[in-house]
Amino acid sequence: MQFANLGDRALETARARGAEYADVRFEDGRTERIEVRNGEVTALRDDASTGYGVRALVDGAWGFASNDDLTNSAVDATVERALAIARASAAVGTRRVGEAPKDAHVGSFATEVVIDPDRISLEQRVDLLVAAEYALHLDPRVRTGRARLDVWRTKKEFFSTIGSRLAQDIRQIGSAIHVLAVGDGDAQDRGWPGDRGLYLTGGWEVVERAGLIENAPRLAEEAVALLSAPQSPAGVCDIVLGGSQVSLQIHESCGHAAELDRILGWEANFSGTSFLDPSLVGTLRYGSPLVTIVIDNTLPGGFASCGWDDEGSPSGISDIVRDGVLAGFEMSRDTARSIGTTTNACVRAQSWEHVPMIRMCNLNLLPGEHTLEQLIGEVDEGIYMEANRSWSIDDRRLNFQFGCQIGWEIKRGKLGRILKNPTYAGITPEFWGSCDAIGEPSTWVPWGTPNCGKGEPVQIGKTTQAAAPARFRNVRVGVGYDAG
Repeated sequence: MQFANLGDRALETARARGAEYADVRFEDGRTERIEVRNGEVTALRDDASTGYGVRALVDGAWGFASNDDLTNSAVDATVERALAIARASAAVGTRRVGEAPKDAHVGSFATEVVIDPDRISLEQRVDLLVAAEYALHLDPRVRTGRARLDVWRTKKEFFSTIGSRLAQDIRQIGSAIHVLAVGDGDAQDRGWPGDRGLYLTGGWEVVERAGLIENAPRLAEEAVALLSAPQSPAGVCDIVLGGSQVSLQIHESCGHAAELDRILGWEANFSGTSFLDPSLVGTLRYGSPLVTIVIDNTLPGGFASCGWDDEGSPSGISDIVRDGVLAGFEMSRDTARSIGTTTNACVRAQSWEHVPMIRMCNLNLLPGEHTLEQLIGEVDEGIYMEANRSWSIDDRRLNFQFGCQIGWEIKRGKLGRILKNPTYAGITPEFWGSCDAIGEPSTWVPWGTPNCGKGEPVQIGKTTQAAAPARFRNVRVGVGYDAG
């Protein structure tokens, strides 16, 4: 391990200074971003960052400190600062929630990569984005086209006073195109894949899978067509949501709601608290019997897939909702212990600079048995909606309304006219309770989110909500628009 000597020194210092437990997480990270806008390269970034974060436990209280100075003296000073913060926390805290873990782990993990992005030259990367963005400009009403590519490589090494020694090499990548059309007194936009792009763990094969150039003309045609399309109606009807929109629905109404630190009141910033409570496990009807939502941090391609989380807990699979009933939460060691269970490895930090905390990881709605054609074909009158455009949800994750980029009317099981500005609203358990069909496995995609925010100071997390298209009955639509 590259940082083994410094890791051992940090742990020796922590023990000598009276820590009940300590761990140190080294990270060597690289971030690349290329963006093309209206034929010009507007972003070309290649950033590298190396440093470490130290957690120390004293008298049941945690302290954290970080540094990018890799000298022995700096490591000692960083450990001392973490211990000082822990002691200060213990002096003012009224409860002791921290406890040293007992399960040590030793091993390594590396993301499976088919085509190493480092084999794709900068010229090839730019050429792809330029071609994809150019293909969006098939009509003079297209005012803005954008294409982007993001690549991350993070090497982590984790050491703890109970003997954990972990090495991970995590590769993440994603790309997207976006088009804005203006005309007829209106502006309409479309994105692909989904609304955020296709973001997965893996290599260049993920970018090839996104099909940016191939899908650009269709995307532009839809954006232009939306300018003169009729307004999506208001009322109550059946809806079918595309997979990326279902993914966002999971993220906002299930993912944040099931973070146990929010539920316990330990965290409320940025995304609020939760309507859930530990006493509801096994009794709360979260959705219909078809709805099963699981954490799977081993999922191939999952944007949060790894071997161990940033507390050194091994990744695995656990239930949030099983057959429509609340079954669990996203947890850390301390929060899990507070409700009498064990962690499911949902602790992440944005980088070595940041303190680890509970984050939504890979949170997935298991697929059903319907093809997309069957989902639509069994609707007499309704709306098919794709790709998020706007969202609003209360700070308890209960009442929400979402808007999509595009809709199609459904008449007697067939898609009809394009509809602009489709929206829908609901109350979380009632909405998921109205789900009566989910797409089959071939329609199921591990949709990654590269920019999930949480905390103060805010941290950006990378998550996946794998989903297929799904159908919901008797949903309120046309929120914010006059039904007449």
